[in-house]
Amino acid sequence: MGGVVSPQAATLDAAMPRVPASHFALSALLLVAGAGGGWLLSLFGAPLPYMLGSLLTSALAVAAFQHRFPDGYVFPQRFRMLFVGVIGVMIGAQLTPEIAALLPRMLVSIPALALFVVVAHGFNYALFRRLGGYDRPTAYYAGSPGGLLEAITLGEEAGADVRLLTLMQFLRIIVVVTLVPIGMSIWEGYPVGSAAGQSFGPGGAAGLDDVAWVAGLALAGVALGIWLRLPAGQLLGPLVLAGGLSVAGVVEISAPPWLLALAQVVLGTGLGARFTGMTRTIFLRGMGLSLVSVSGMMAVGVLLSAIVYGLSGLPTDSLVVSFAPGGVVEMSLIALSIAANPAFVTLHHLVRIFLAVGEMALVRKLRWI
Repeated sequence: MGGVVSPQAATLDAAMPRVPASHFALSALLLVAGAGGGWLLSLFGAPLPYMLGSLLTSALAVAAFQHRFPDGYVFPQRFRMLFVGVIGVMIGAQLTPEIAALLPRMLVSIPALALFVVVAHGFNYALFRRLGGYDRPTAYYAGSPGGLLEAITLGEEAGADVRLLTLMQFLRIIVVVTLVPIGMSIWEGYPVGSAAGQSFGPGGAAGLDDVAWVAGLALAGVALGIWLRLPAGQLLGPLVLAGGLSVAGVVEISAPPWLLALAQVVLGTGLGARFTGMTRTIFLRGMGLSLVSVSGMMAVGVLLSAIVYGLSGLPTDSLVVSFAPGGVVEMSLIALSIAANPAFVTLHHLVRIFLAVGEMALVRKLRWI
């Protein structure tokens, strides 16, 4: 599947070929179009408008004009990493001592998350085998509810169809990112994620000095996360760095609403641009399977969220987002946008990915697939 690049594939110290100027020009054009699409959706009160608007705009551009794209085009990953780091800093700024009070009640939610991984993966495997007609390795690794890069790597080693596997893993993230804000808007009774009037930090108007602080911490945190080889290091490194400084009272981190909107545009455009080289037939068939898959996983997640709420009293909206099988970065951004506890949500998604990767590694070692 040409043109598909994992969001975790790029590293700061990786040797990268010179990027042609035409690639930069196309990326800039996609970002401008994505910002316009996000602005239009915001006028209609759509949920998470800049993320969904930019995703839809870039995906439509790929579908209509990919034959005119430069050979080998991919969305710039280092640029994306900077804004993943910005989101990590924003989440870290939300860390407070009150989060520690949630830990005893998370002894209920974490086992439920392990059950979710097993049930969701089994459901996807059966769906892709019977309805999709995939072979066993492709169905198994395409159905993993987490660990995108690891699923692709292990699946390729097991003889899976990497094109279908990669498509379904990316569609899982994109469909979740699209459906969860819509579902949360219906649940809350108003559109979520518009970023209108939102400010992330201790309060007050955020200025250019605050933006410089956020950018500096994002760059330092991304480098730290990659150097330490942290899981989802591009997000977790800035989160830990900003969170530690915030809790220690060293800095007070504020960020203006437009910075969150810009981060949404970059992430949404990057997601939509990943489908260069995909035929319409394969994409539409994959989209149909993904809608069924995500709907089933979300039903399981909502059910388990209700059970965990009854046992622990943890907030339902945070639990639903925590059980949604999307990407760590995208789900953390949604948590920021709906005022759910972003650190709580991020921790659960890191655990989900750890469990999913551990399950795949165990199955691979035992040669069950």
